[in-house]
Amino acid sequence: MQSALETISRLQTLECSVCRAPYSATVLQRTSACCAAPLLATYELHEPLSREAGIDLHEVSMWRYRRLLPLLDEAHRVSLGEGLTPLEPLTSLTQRYNLAEVLLKDEGQNPTGSFKARGLSMAISKAKELGVEGCIIPTAGNAGVAMAAYCAKAGMHAVVVMPRHTPQAFKEECYWYGAEVHLVDGLINDCAARVRELNSANELLDVSTLKEPYRLEGKKTMGYELAEQLRWTLPDVLLYPAGGGTGLIGIWKAFREMQALGWLPAEVRLPRMVAVQAAACAPLWATYTGRQANCQQYVGQPTIANGLAVPRPLGEALMLQVLRESGGTVVPIDDQEMLEGMRELARHEGLFVAPEGAAVWMAARRLLDAGWIGRHERMLLLNTGSGQKYLENVIGQA
Repeated sequence: MQSALETISRLQTLECSVCRAPYSATVLQRTSACCAAPLLATYELHEPLSREAGIDLHEVSMWRYRRLLPLLDEAHRVSLGEGLTPLEPLTSLTQRYNLAEVLLKDEGQNPTGSFKARGLSMAISKAKELGVEGCIIPTAGNAGVAMAAYCAKAGMHAVVVMPRHTPQAFKEECYWYGAEVHLVDGLINDCAARVRELNSANELLDVSTLKEPYRLEGKKTMGYELAEQLRWTLPDVLLYPAGGGTGLIGIWKAFREMQALGWLPAEVRLPRMVAVQAAACAPLWATYTGRQANCQQYVGQPTIANGLAVPRPLGEALMLQVLRESGGTVVPIDDQEMLEGMRELARHEGLFVAPEGAAVWMAARRLLDAGWIGRHERMLLLNTGSGQKYLENVIGQA
């Protein structure tokens, strides 16, 4: 007989993100066999579930939303206390630029120093539940660190493949967690090719962005948290640094789930979603603006925002869908602008953010100047990681 803990999740099935074909959520899955596309977890959202019943207020991590997360047995939870990151009002910059309200969600305060902790906690928990003994990942830095940490916690073998030019801090942390680390010349797509070689026998679970269904479910908790922290309102505009795009897609998924559950009041409008990319590696921007049909042949260059150096994101179609549904846009930001944003946030707000976090602030400034964002609107910025790990990239630039 199953215990209450084993049945608390409202997980129903997985479905192909292209053709909606169903897949079992009780066996190990990767991408869909039908379309080679990401699989999305679906939940029972029609049966009544109040916010009071759906959120465990005693749980001080992202697992407070576990009824709407895919883990079926709590015994397999692999957690380091991820989630419930602060929502900081940028009061100095709000006054400096004559704005109504600017908030920054600081994901750099997660375990392992980035938002990747959410997705990898969930992915490794589900991998453990499904009997996986080892995982492999191509990474620009933070995702590899997070996977190494959660695999260490779970007692699993971890193989991390990252660009050789990745700052040393990321490599060192993976070594300390006991991961097997491979360095590759090139960007994350070159690392993905090396992962396919190393894992040709499919003995390890590839937890690349959207190549399994559950990292997305951890990332979506940012959306639930934002709504809860804002007392069930939402910003007018949400700016997010989109490399692989899991967070952008996940937050939008959370908003849609909360709409279906009735957790968001009917009058609450969903925000316009802005995907911020590095000018040196902006495949989504190139597709969005019609410069290419899709990202499959895109060639990117390195950037100080390592997490944005993703030239061929598997989730491109899902990101474009979010932009269409929300009335959003894409903004590319160059490295010098990121450095300016880092200095401004540090000197005026006391926040040492990752270059990715600085990019979203600079994108907000650009959209304000263009009139795309009104100065009366409430803006929410996502800083995805701590600036400490990027010192090698930005040293001497202050």
